[in-house]
Parts: sequence; C-alpha cells; structure tokens
Amino acid sequence: MRIGLIGAGNMARALARGWGEPVICSDGGSGRAAELAAELGGEAVFSNREVAERVDLVVLCHKPAQLEQVAREIHGVAKAVASVLGATSTGALQACYPNTPVFALMPNTPVEVRRGVICYAERPPSPAANASVADPELEPQVLELFGRLGTVVRVPERLFDAATAISGVGPAYQALLVEAQVDAAVRHGLPAALAGELIVETLSGTAALLSHRGHDTLAVRREVTSPGGSTARGLAALEAAGVRSAFQAAMDAVVRLPAAGST
Repeated sequence: MRIGLIGAGNMARALARGWGEPVICSDGGSGRAAELAAELGGEAVFSNREVAERVDLVVLCHKPAQLEQVAREIHGVAKAVASVLGATSTGALQACYPNTPVFALMPNTPVEVRRGVICYAERPPSPAANASVADPELEPQVLELFGRLGTVVRVPERLFDAATAISGVGPAYQALLVEAQVDAAVRHGLPAALAGELIVETLSGTAALLSHRGHDTLAVRREVTSPGGSTARGLAALEAAGVRSAFQAAMDAVVRLPAAGST
C-alpha cells in the first residue's frame, strides 16, 4: 500500500519515522515535507492533489481547520483517506469525502519508536453512511499499517474524544511527570541525567508490570507500600497536593464536553 502524507508536522514525522519507508508528502509551503523526504527518502511534491493521485491511502496530517479546503483539492482522486486530525469525527470526514472510504484514527507520538497507541474510531453500521469497508480488504490493510506503529485500540466513536484525551495527550503528561520528579531529585542532590535515567527506567518497568498484571494498579501500589513507610508518606503527599483532582481537571479541559441538554 502506497502512503501519502498531507502535512509534515510533528505527527506526520512521527508516523513516517515509525514506518521507516520513503514517503510522498506535501506541506503547503513550510519546507517540512522536503526535510522529511530528505530524511527518509521519497519525494516532497508541490500539491496535495498530486499526493492523492500517486498513492493508495492519503493520511491527513494537516490542521483540522483545513479539512474542507484539502478535501476540495483532492476530491475525486483520493482512493482512501485516513485522518489523524484532532476534533474531527468520521461523520465530518464522510461529509467532506463522499464515496471515498475514510478512517478516523488518533495516534500518539511514540509511534515514532513503534510503541504508540492508535485509537481507531468505530461507527455503528448505517446503510446511509459512507461505509469505510466498502472494500472488505481495505480496513484490515489500514489497521495493519497503523498496527506496525504500536497498539491499535478500537473505540466506539461516541467515546473517541475521551479515549484520545488519555492516549493522545498522554506523552506530554508523562513527560511532565518525569520532569517534575527530576526537578525534585535535583533539589536533593542527584544529577539531572542520573535522575532522568532512574525515573524513565522505573516508568518503563512499571508500565510493563502493570500490563503483565492486567492493569491492577492497586496491587502494584500495595506491593511497594509498607504501612507508615516512605512510599506511604510520599503517596499521602501526592494525594494532599491534589494529584487526582489535577488529572480530573486535565481530562475535563481536553475532552470536548457536550452542550447542556445533549447526550
């Protein structure tokens, strides 16, 4: 399957580096497409339409506000479209790309090292909808393509915003947590590089342990926490500082909350 990228920003670069194959891409004149093609091979082309004409799957990596503009440019020539645009539903894609198979996905940046999480929006079957599986072989091909970059998770579209508010923004949250712990460690005399290594490797190992234990966070915490011990004191300090309410507030800030009276 030949892939073309429209847009060459951070997510496009992460996807292309994860796939590790020559790319055909465009960028609207920023010069990033040429940089990406020089890094990975392939070609930066002048127009979005040329990208669509030359590939089997167009991956939309442009700004969400450009959805209608780009759709007008490549209408009638795009064979299939996969969107990684934030705040863009499958319905919006179908409206802009009638009679074209469309797929709404939201990867996070660890796709660059093939450890990403890719949410895939599933819509309830509808005879009126522009079915993304008109070709029964196409959906598995698209999901296999993104599956090379990490774990693809099927999410009902009504929960897509909430799901991507965890995985999509997660790398930034985790990086902030590491940064905060490094700062705290430096205050107590540890060199930043050493603190960073200790924290990142602990984070990686804990993630693997939680996965192995079926995401049983309580069990993993209890195995570390002796009554009245140092871990208990540290956890109490985090709770007192409002760590849970901070994450609730962050979730509310990221998710597009429904209007009053809607469901």
